[in-house]
Amino acid sequence: MEDQAQLLARIAAALEQLAPGACEEADWQAHPAYVWDTNGARGVERIEAPALGLLRGIDKQKHAVIGNVARLAKGDPAHDMLLWGSRGMGKSALLRASVVDAQESGGDLALVQVATDAVTSLPTLFAKLAKVERNFLVFLDDLGFAEGDSTTPRHLRSWLDGGVEARPQNVRLAVTSNRRAILPRHGSEQDDPINPRDAVDDNLALADRFGLSLGFHNASQDDYLDILRGYAAEYGLELDEAEALEWSKRRGARSGRIAWHFITELAGRAGKQLG
Repeated sequence: MEDQAQLLARIAAALEQLAPGACEEADWQAHPAYVWDTNGARGVERIEAPALGLLRGIDKQKHAVIGNVARLAKGDPAHDMLLWGSRGMGKSALLRASVVDAQESGGDLALVQVATDAVTSLPTLFAKLAKVERNFLVFLDDLGFAEGDSTTPRHLRSWLDGGVEARPQNVRLAVTSNRRAILPRHGSEQDDPINPRDAVDDNLALADRFGLSLGFHNASQDDYLDILRGYAAEYGLELDEAEALEWSKRRGARSGRIAWHFITELAGRAGKQLG
């Protein structure tokens, strides 16, 4: 019986070591950025972001975002932001780079990126951040909602403006999406026999909650080449513009992301490091 008791005690001790411990509360003053997911928050030691000077072809959007993030970092009134439009045109990169710029300028600001499956836990996150003497930009990247999901968009509208669980004063939301309305839209919305605008207006009601809404569009040929020239100069690469245009044609698009892929190709050929 004693041997059996000792064996059970050893098994219990081993299982206790294997079991995950309680999630430690994040230190909201310690890191430049955090990731919030279904397990809580974890700190990020460094924000990966390009230099602002390398983000070209989006000058108006860049000016607006940098200024708004700088105000938030100082604790001044700032807008929630919706950055929408073409893929690969620097929406999320601009947000990250603007936060880095504000931090390097002495602003007391942290970026909190929310995982897609943790959007519904935003009230819990807001409750934690409201108690912290720091400003936060809560970032929802590539946001979209599944067809038939009407609850989450309504909650998000409430969190943005007017609801009892609205984000606290030291927090602003930044959302990127490939479409301004964020929600899926169908041709049937235009065929409502009572009011053909109702469904569309409901979709846009969420976008209207953002004080700053900025569109990003496909790069022109000149913009695309200008982006490439900036990268090539930054990393000491020889740029063949004809080849760069052919690269974009084969991929069916011109964007900052396509430009970066071409720069990666050039750097790989030359044996040069990027970053």
